[in-house]
Amino acid sequence: MGTVVLTMKASVIEMFLVLLVTGIHSNKEMTKKIKRLKFNVPQINCDVKAGKIINPEFIVKCPAGCQDPKYHVYGTDVYASYSSVCGAAVHSGVLDNSGGKILVRKVAGQSGYKGSYSNGVQSLSLPRWRESFIVSESKPQKGVTYPSALTYSSSKSPAAKADLWSTPTYTSSQNRPGANPGVQRQDSSGAAFQKPVGADVSLGFVPKEELSTQSLEPVSLGDPNCKVDLSFLIDGSSSIGKRRFRIQKQFLADIAQALDIGPAGPLMGVVQYGDNPATHFNLRTHTNSRDLKTAIEKITQRGGLANAGRAISFVTKNFFSKANGNRGGSPNVAVVLVDGWPTDKVEEASRLARESGINIFFITIEGAVENEKQYVLEPNFVNKAVCRTNGFYSFHVQSWFGLHKTLQPLVKRVCDTERLACSKTCLNSADIGFVIDGSSSVGTGNFRTVLQFVANLSREFEISDTDTRVGAVQYTYEQRLEFGFDKYSSKADVLNAIKRVGYWSGGTSTGAAISYALEQLFQKSKPNKRKLMILITDGRSYDDVRIPALAAHLKGVITYAVGVAWAAQEELEVIATHPARDHSFFADDFDNLYQYVPRIIRNICTEFNSQPRN
Repeated sequence: MGTVVLTMKASVIEMFLVLLVTGIHSNKEMTKKIKRLKFNVPQINCDVKAGKIINPEFIVKCPAGCQDPKYHVYGTDVYASYSSVCGAAVHSGVLDNSGGKILVRKVAGQSGYKGSYSNGVQSLSLPRWRESFIVSESKPQKGVTYPSALTYSSSKSPAAKADLWSTPTYTSSQNRPGANPGVQRQDSSGAAFQKPVGADVSLGFVPKEELSTQSLEPVSLGDPNCKVDLSFLIDGSSSIGKRRFRIQKQFLADIAQALDIGPAGPLMGVVQYGDNPATHFNLRTHTNSRDLKTAIEKITQRGGLANAGRAISFVTKNFFSKANGNRGGSPNVAVVLVDGWPTDKVEEASRLARESGINIFFITIEGAVENEKQYVLEPNFVNKAVCRTNGFYSFHVQSWFGLHKTLQPLVKRVCDTERLACSKTCLNSADIGFVIDGSSSVGTGNFRTVLQFVANLSREFEISDTDTRVGAVQYTYEQRLEFGFDKYSSKADVLNAIKRVGYWSGGTSTGAAISYALEQLFQKSKPNKRKLMILITDGRSYDDVRIPALAAHLKGVITYAVGVAWAAQEELEVIATHPARDHSFFADDFDNLYQYVPRIIRNICTEFNSQPRN
């Protein structure tokens, strides 16, 4: 009997152990299955910037086509969070242009970001940024949970609405002061000027879920997606009257609120003009919207004429300086408000401002009617002043009552840094003169290859009469101006002109060619343009190049020397700007010239980004 009991106990224990082991094994299998559950990788577009994603570390899938230069990248290896996530992945080599999965990790902001050309992407330099990120292959790290859905920072919906604003036809007949701008004009309606309904726009920029945290951080650092240096030129002339001047100030206060002023975002200063301009406060005076609005309220009207041209010249020379808070890497924007029309000319002053990299916007209120146009000094003055005559840079408002309608479109436009065409960059701020060897040793076939090289370089730049301009000289024993800087004002026209250059044939007098280019090309360069000479030669010069090259360097012409085949290396280094390693290149064969296009562009941009922007 005892034996039977012991046997039964043993069986029960054995069954228990089997069940225990089976349960443990099942749990392990279940754990493995859970671990093997497919991770849902969020997909993003090429234009998504890292700064818009709140998650500190995440895996995402990028689409194909993110190598496009319109997806801006800032930095090398470590990228500013203002960069395209997927563009940075292509630049770093983690992805190719076909897309794929990447791991992104946020890191601290850097004091500077160096641009470079890599994997078909030209990244740009940036002085500093508040946040950075690095990209790597999408291998999850142990112990890290990655989000299956990304958390984005809230967008400012009012400022992001459609940029469509139709200008009503001007029909009212205003009692303009005409030749006597010191007389205050009256409203055609006879109504007292009151703040229009809706002028004090409730912008609602802070989402409801963030209201509870406002008390912890009452002063914003600013919107990093709108990092611009902004100057408002307000009309303080006598003709505007006190009531209109108050509406103008309220408009400025609303703009300050809408922009979310701060050191990591937009900064704003105000210049008032009448007979003469005066700065009320510069970019460093007030670094948050609250203080800026208080300062705007205290502005008093100066009176006098409406000399807007003089004010634009003043801003170009004085406002956007480092001492006044200009940050160098941020676009410079000047918004000019005009009651009716200026009492001086604006075209020349605005041209110099644009060539200094200042994006000029004009807002005109209550323009001249037919019998007042005789008093307008410069007909069509707005189109002569703004950066582009495409409607983007100008607003016309029929009545001061309607000024508030421009608020949201204006905020959207000044923050759209990709469309600020007058911002100075390495690709839109130079006069580039090509000096091309047409000697007999080159030959017809190789000469066409050289012209293709010239075209490939030119294609990288933004070409117009206010952006980069291109000219060309061909030389043998003699020299010939193929076309000057002011000949063509579009990229298509420049490329066609390069294609039409005929091969000359003759000797090789490179020194004389440099002197000729200085006289015929660069003598006519604009004062605020960078001067770049790119010389291509296949042999040693018959004359001395040292004195002409020195003359070019002393005149501020940055010289790149490109040698092919039988060109003398030591001669290239004499011609090239110091340091020669960055400005001289040698190709053993004409067919290999194309390889140097990205290197030359990269060096031009690196050198530009190391210098002050204005």
